[in-house]
Amino acid sequence: MKRTLLILLLSTLCTLGVQAAVLRVGAERMESYLPRLEGYRVALLANHTSLVGNVHLVDTLCRRGVNVTAIFSPEHGFRGVADAGEKVASGVDEKTGIPIRSLYDGNRKRPSDEVMRSFDVLLVDLQDVGLRFYTYYITMLRMMEACAEFGLHVIVLDRPNPNGMYVDGPLLDMRYKSGVGALPIPVVHGMTMGEIARMAVGEGWSNKVSLTVVPVEGYTRSMRYVLQVAPSPNLRTQHAIYLYPAVCLFEGTIMSLGRGTESPFEMYGHPEMTGCDFRFTPRSTSGAKNPPLLDQECHGVDLRKVDNETVISEGFTLQYVIDAYRRTGSRGEAFFTPFFEKLVGVDYIRKMIIAGASNEQICAKWQDDIAQFCNQRKPYLLYAE
Repeated sequence: MKRTLLILLLSTLCTLGVQAAVLRVGAERMESYLPRLEGYRVALLANHTSLVGNVHLVDTLCRRGVNVTAIFSPEHGFRGVADAGEKVASGVDEKTGIPIRSLYDGNRKRPSDEVMRSFDVLLVDLQDVGLRFYTYYITMLRMMEACAEFGLHVIVLDRPNPNGMYVDGPLLDMRYKSGVGALPIPVVHGMTMGEIARMAVGEGWSNKVSLTVVPVEGYTRSMRYVLQVAPSPNLRTQHAIYLYPAVCLFEGTIMSLGRGTESPFEMYGHPEMTGCDFRFTPRSTSGAKNPPLLDQECHGVDLRKVDNETVISEGFTLQYVIDAYRRTGSRGEAFFTPFFEKLVGVDYIRKMIIAGASNEQICAKWQDDIAQFCNQRKPYLLYAE
């Protein structure tokens, strides 16, 4: 209850008007990093969220005479339109003629030696959403490892975390390390990309690399930061971003979470789910070419009716998954897929749900780990609470 009241109070204090007036994201603080680029060949790890005002960072740097030799793109591609996990081919930026090197082409975990020797400084600018299973930070870590190997400098242009106001969920058991979980951190870690980079180097999770973080000016962790651009094709609203920690778990089950509808991550359902008035049918769409339960009418729950404050106060809740499990016939192991453990990061949640445990009983399992993690991350934080 105290946590809920605190969040509500902070929300009242941190209005959108205040956000717009005081915040300058790292990319906008050009006085802090342009001098570090003079005389060097620069590569960017960037996508459609990498904006300086309304202008893309690539265009901004080229206008300033920066020698940009390569663009690296993460999941969803440079333009941010590819499906989740879809392989994206490399290409050329039509506007500038700079080669775009896809890091999600399915061929390798890092660029070739030849490509790594084509630049001196890597500039990272990606809008993250603060979840362990959101892949942008993993791509950044892989590039940091590569830069450490070649003695290159990394500059992270930081952006606020829209889920940065709390920490929740189990820490990753590294037995389940994967492309959707790379570090022993909670599902909702409460850190920015710059802070993750600092912690990865400081804790020895990444090889030591020459690292600079350009912080966000005027940001505090309690602020509500509303994204102006959808960070990926199926996270289209701020409401979906707040629901994402809990609803993404349906990716590891037989359920649909609304991919292929107008509101992905804001609903869940299944053709055999009982006791539901809400209906939806996933269709093949841009960003969801082959969604789960394609063209099947699903009975389910419309989460668009749940207000943001309730979603945030619930944190990383398992209540939606438990509800779906019970209302689809409590199918035991058949309800889940192996991907579920990669998302939650531990082996006990599936077992406890099948055994009939409540959301509160399961969440109690990770509270001590959360407290320890919050102490562990303190040396790497850049922003006040």
